[in-house]
Amino acid sequence: MSNAFVATQVIDRPPETVWRVLTDWHRAADWMPGVDRVTHVDDTTLRFLARKRERTSEITAVRPGESITLTSVQGGVRADYIYTVEGTGDATRATLVADVTTGALWRVVAPALRAAIRRADAGQLDALKRLVEAES
Repeated sequence: MSNAFVATQVIDRPPETVWRVLTDWHRAADWMPGVDRVTHVDDTTLRFLARKRERTSEITAVRPGESITLTSVQGGVRADYIYTVEGTGDATRATLVADVTTGALWRVVAPALRAAIRRADAGQLDALKRLVEAES
């Protein structure tokens, strides 16, 4: 099993508004727990300070207005964060799937690592909802 968690949140705004805030990476610190600030953004890479450490995520898949995947690799651990937005009438269903795979040396601690990631990041969409709904 490589799934750390799946989170879903209904946000009382249209999908294009949610997508705009979700992909405004300079505002990521407002809804991503542990992110202090984004230091660099280009078409494929995000660099940010998280818990006082420099981190990098690659944008490995994108369907504009629908989904985006951020992938981070550190040592023998790969984390894919797959964000999707889907219209539901006047609102948007946002989903985050966090998939964490490990190399052989990390396998014994992989369940604890996934649990730590779940504790740290499962609230991202709650924070995104508060941010988006406070805008208008």
